[in-house]
Amino acid sequence: MGKGFFEVPIAVNEPVLGYAPGSPEREAVSKTYKEMYNSTIDVPLYINGEHIATGNTATMSPPHDHQHVLGTYHKAEKSHIDQAIATALEARKKWSQMPWEQRAGIFLRAAELIAGPYRAKINAATMLAQSKTVHQAEIDAACELIDFLRFNVQFMTEIYHEQPESTSGAWNRLEYRPLEGFIYAITPFNFTAISANLPASAALMGNVVVWKPSDSQVYSAKVILDVFQEAGVPPGVINMVMGDPVMITDTVLASPDFSGLHFTGSTHVFKDIWQKIGTNIHHYKTYPRIVGETGGKDFIVAHKTSNSKQVATAIARGAFEFQGQKCSAASRCYVSKSIWNDVEKYLKEDLASFTMGSPEDMSNFITAVIHEGSFDKLASYIDQAKSDNNAEIIAGGGYDKSKGYFVEPTVIKTSDPKYTTMCTELFGPVVTIYVFEDDTWEETLHLVDETSEYALTGAVFSEDRYALEMGIKILENAAGNFYVNDKPTGAVVGQQPFGGARASGTNDKAGSKLNLYRWVSPRMIKETFVTPTDYRYPFLG
Repeated sequence: MGKGFFEVPIAVNEPVLGYAPGSPEREAVSKTYKEMYNSTIDVPLYINGEHIATGNTATMSPPHDHQHVLGTYHKAEKSHIDQAIATALEARKKWSQMPWEQRAGIFLRAAELIAGPYRAKINAATMLAQSKTVHQAEIDAACELIDFLRFNVQFMTEIYHEQPESTSGAWNRLEYRPLEGFIYAITPFNFTAISANLPASAALMGNVVVWKPSDSQVYSAKVILDVFQEAGVPPGVINMVMGDPVMITDTVLASPDFSGLHFTGSTHVFKDIWQKIGTNIHHYKTYPRIVGETGGKDFIVAHKTSNSKQVATAIARGAFEFQGQKCSAASRCYVSKSIWNDVEKYLKEDLASFTMGSPEDMSNFITAVIHEGSFDKLASYIDQAKSDNNAEIIAGGGYDKSKGYFVEPTVIKTSDPKYTTMCTELFGPVVTIYVFEDDTWEETLHLVDETSEYALTGAVFSEDRYALEMGIKILENAAGNFYVNDKPTGAVVGQQPFGGARASGTNDKAGSKLNLYRWVSPRMIKETFVTPTDYRYPFLG
């Protein structure tokens, strides 16, 4: 029962700590990293507030040190997925009716736990499990996750405040109900913040969730789960399961109570799941909400008036931070011929200064790619470029998986704007450059728009406002997040809502109200104060 109109704390973006040598945050994360590296953990399933060890386990290792074992995680059988669904539906009876301010308090507390006592731990776990540098871990696992939790609470209250007009004779009220059933959250390896936000955003709005983290991210997912437990998420509201992804998904989608999918991952997997949902549509109690953020083939286009140093920096950061394993990473670049020599010089200078190795050594800018499958795929494309007549590797091109899955930041220059690495999502530290004639700006913009099936992020560089305006117009549908004179990565919660269209997803914009609307089903209530007692209208005389 509501007892007031409550104002939540105003959301502000969490400051990014610097981790400079000698700083307390650097010392804390280094100490925590060493402690976690030198110990092993066992990650069970988490269903209805209970930790369930199945005995069917897999090991977890750092990508930069793949012979070292961090621990094991347990895999579910079909019966465990059925149990997770049943317990979620039972938990929904109370959770969906809990006053919104109580749900808000839980997730605001989670944000403060990450900002304080869990900060070093969740960052160190992300460095170990996903081979992120300390800076990449900080902007992801700490700051972005804190921002998601804080801003989502604020967005929730803004949604609840949106009400229809009423008159003196009738009171019109709009309720934002959670969906009837349960949500299935499938999360990726590359962002700890996304892994937490997909189940948390749905749960904040009163939903219950079955959550399957990526096999390559279970280690830091366990820290997320610990935070949620300590923050007070009740048993059954968020259930974490690992195992065979096809079995888990098929079991979930077979339930008539399946009511929504919150997904980040590959385009192919997302399309397959969508197809299965369509096949089962007559079986569901309600039309499931389908929300997905998938792949990208993100671009940088540099006009002849661009600042060459700015363009080179945007490529160096946009293509190679976190080894290019961001769905927003720059992987195809179009550079005007008159500035290319300078851009190439600055870019090569930057790459020559990169050091590569374990994230424990905080002087390293590059670490390892996530697993052997990714390494082998990238190596095959690099080898192909070495042998193709219409491509040349102008920087990098080396790789070594003897200790970790290390791929050198690689720059391919091609004479073919439709060369395979200009079109195919690689998800690694490989960027391909196409140099275009200065007087073909408009044609090149159309080429950029027509080259890829994806439309996630993109950037245009120019000091000519007419050229920028043309780029913004022609590339209107080429990117859901579009950048002017900046790299195409680094969206900030509350500032740049994130998501793309075409094959890049449903563009429901994580980090904004738009995403939260997907997890509610509005109910309109009209209360009439003086009810008519005569059916006759005046026109009847």
